Amino acid sequence: MNRNRSSGILLHVTSLASRYGVGDLGPEARRFVDFLRDNGQRYWQMLPLNPTSPIHGNSPYSSDSAFAGNPLLISPEDMVLNGLLRPHDVHDLPEIPVSRVKYADAMALRESLLAKAFTESVRAPAVRDAVAIFRDKQGDWLEDFALFRALKAHFHGQPWTAWPEELRRREEAAMQRFRDILRNEIDRICFQQFVFFEQWRSLRSYCRDNGVELIGDVPIYVNEDSVEVWANPELFKLDELMRPRFLAGVPPDYFSETGQLWGNPVYDWEQMEREDFAWWIRRIRHNIELFDLVRLDHFRGFVACWEVPAGHETAMHGKWVDVPARSFFQRLGKTFSPLPLIAEDLGTIDDDVRNVMREFELPGMKILLFAFGQDLPSNPYAPHNHVPDCFVYTGTHDNNTVRGWFEEEADAETRARLDAYLGTSCTPENVALTFVRMGMQSVADVVVFPLQDILGLGAESKMNVPGVANGNWSWRMPLDALARKVDFDPRCTARASKDRLDLAQGGLLEMTNLYGRGPAKQCD
Repeated sequence: MNRNRSSGILLHVTSLASRYGVGDLGPEARRFVDFLRDNGQRYWQMLPLNPTSPIHGNSPYSSDSAFAGNPLLISPEDMVLNGLLRPHDVHDLPEIPVSRVKYADAMALRESLLAKAFTESVRAPAVRDAVAIFRDKQGDWLEDFALFRALKAHFHGQPWTAWPEELRRREEAAMQRFRDILRNEIDRICFQQFVFFEQWRSLRSYCRDNGVELIGDVPIYVNEDSVEVWANPELFKLDELMRPRFLAGVPPDYFSETGQLWGNPVYDWEQMEREDFAWWIRRIRHNIELFDLVRLDHFRGFVACWEVPAGHETAMHGKWVDVPARSFFQRLGKTFSPLPLIAEDLGTIDDDVRNVMREFELPGMKILLFAFGQDLPSNPYAPHNHVPDCFVYTGTHDNNTVRGWFEEEADAETRARLDAYLGTSCTPENVALTFVRMGMQSVADVVVFPLQDILGLGAESKMNVPGVANGNWSWRMPLDALARKVDFDPRCTARASKDRLDLAQGGLLEMTNLYGRGPAKQCD
C-alpha cells in the first residue's frame, strides 16, 4: 500500500492532561489534535480503548471485552457539553493529582458522574431514543457484554467459570431470568457504552476535520475471564469444564530462558475457519469503524501460535501450531480492501511470517532502538536498511524512552557504534531528538514517535515495563508539554542558528517539512 511521506505521534488517551485523574476524550484530546494539525502530523496512534481492570494492572492489552469502550476515558466536560450533566455537577470536584494516572480515583469519579447522568437520562426521551438506537446497532456484542458485566457484579466479581452451571453454559432460560433480574444494571452499562462511543464519534469527526488519522491497536488474544470466551467458547480450545487446555505465550529466546507465558486461552482456528472467521470479521470491522488504520499486535500469532499445555508454570514446554493465515487474510481481503492493517512483526520472525506479510501487502514495524547492536550493518531496523512500505518508530510503549535507553541500557560499545553511525556525539540531552531526526530522514513512508521522545524525557516516563505487574500505564504528559523548548540541532534548516526545538513556535513542523513529511515538501 503506497502512502505519502508522513509522520505522527504515539500517545495513549490516558496520558493526556486532565483535571479528572486520567486523560479522556474531551477538550485536551481535541487540543492534542490541534497540536498535531499545527505541526504537520498526519497520525495519532494510541493503545487499545477497551475496558481495563486493576486486577490486570490496568493494562489496555488485558480486557474483558474485545469490543467495549473504556468508561474511564469518558470526558466529564463533554457530558456537560452534550447535556448529560449540568455544569454544577462537575464544579468543586475533588482535586486529583495530574502527574500520574490515578486509576481508582478517576474511575470512582466517573462512576459517580455516569450514575447521575444515567438517572437523568431516564427522564430525557431524546437520550432514551438515542440509547435504544445505539443498542440495536451494537447488539451483536453489547447485550452479551452488559449481561456479563451485570452478572460479574451480581456474583461479587467471581470469574464466569465459577458461576452456576446454567449460566456458565448459557442456558437460555437462566439467561432470560437474569436479564429480568438485572435489567436496571444492564441498562446502566449500555448507557455508559453509549456515552463512550458518542464521545469517540465526536473526537474522530474532529480528527477528520483537521486532517488527522487515527491508528488503533488490536491485541491478538483475549482474557479467559472475558465475555468473548463466555459467549463464544467453541472458538477457544477449552476442556469439558470450559477451562483452557492450552495457554498462549512465546518460546524461550535471547531475552528469556523460560519464554513468556501470557495465560490467555488460545483460539481454535479450525473452528474459526469453519465459521468463515465471522468473529474476527466482526472484530476488525468494529475497529476500522473506530480507526483509520489498525495495528495487529503479535502478528506472529496469526501465522503460527505458541501453545503451552495448561498447568505448566513457564512457556518452555509449548509448541508452534500453524494458523490458517492465508485463508484468514484472504477472507479479510474480500471484506476490507485495501487491508487497513499494520503488522506488529517484532521479535523472532521467520520466512512464513514475512511471506504472509508480503503476499497481503501488510506493512511491518522498524524500531530504531533495536538498530545499534553488533549486527548494525545488516540490522533491518537500521535506517540504511529501511524500506518505504513500513512504519518506523523510535520505540514503542513496551520500550524505554530513547533517553532512558541511552542512560540506562546502552553500553559503551553501543554508544560508540551510534556515534560512529551518526558522525557526531550523542549525549543524554540530544539523543532523543537525534533519533527523531533519524526517523524523519528514513525512506519509510510513515514514522511515528512516542511523545516522550519528542519531549526528550527519560526512563521515568516509560509507559510499560513488560514482566512488571504494577506501576505501568500511568505516565501523563506534563501540562506544559506542547509549549516546551527541547534541545535539538536542526543542522540544515532555514534557521540553522536555532538550537532548540520549540514546540510552541512550530519547531516540529519545521523539521517535519524539512524531511518531506508535512504539508510543505521542501526546505525554503
